[in-house]
Amino acid sequence: MSRKTENTNFTCANCGKSVKALTNGSFRNHCPFCLYSLHVDESIGDRQSNCFGLMKPSGIVYNSKKGYQIVHICCKCNVKRLNKVAENTEMPDDFNKVISLFNAH
Repeated sequence: MSRKTENTNFTCANCGKSVKALTNGSFRNHCPFCLYSLHVDESIGDRQSNCFGLMKPSGIVYNSKKGYQIVHICCKCNVKRLNKVAENTEMPDDFNKVISLFNAH
């Protein structure tokens, strides 16, 4: 799969808002408005999962190399994934929603 195929606009399966692809070389893998994602990967970036369950934002962790990451848990199969918080982009993640994840544990 090419980077162009992976990095496309999408409509959020949770809140229905239109989400534009990032143009800074990164991939948008969750909604910046509600922070939900979809379970589409078996391994990071492979788009090989057949689950397609909603990935609920359930917490936040800090990685010294990647910065803050949202903890997503699939509502269908319970798989857990980490996704980098989108900052300094043309469509950054909703700051108030990110902050609310600090209290989610």
